[in-house]
Amino acid sequence: MFADGRDTVAVDASASTLRDALDVLWAVCPGLRDRVVTEQGELREHVNVFVSSENARYMGGLATPLGDDPEISIFHAVSGGML
Repeated sequence: MFADGRDTVAVDASASTLRDALDVLWAVCPGLRDRVVTEQGELREHVNVFVSSENARYMGGLATPLGDDPEISIFHAVSGGML
């Protein structure tokens, strides 16, 4: 819906931090921004962003440095319990 039905969006950009890479993604898929970050530009509480296999929340948040050819994954947090 916000990424034109795509599960994966590849962007060709040189980004040194997660914030830089997401700024490029917002230019391609602007509707995603408000679902991932708050009005203050911080990661939403119930959204997890991974750089490779590490949760960016524990690696520096949006200031997380990116290596060469990073893979960034965005997931809504899932919680639940027993029925």
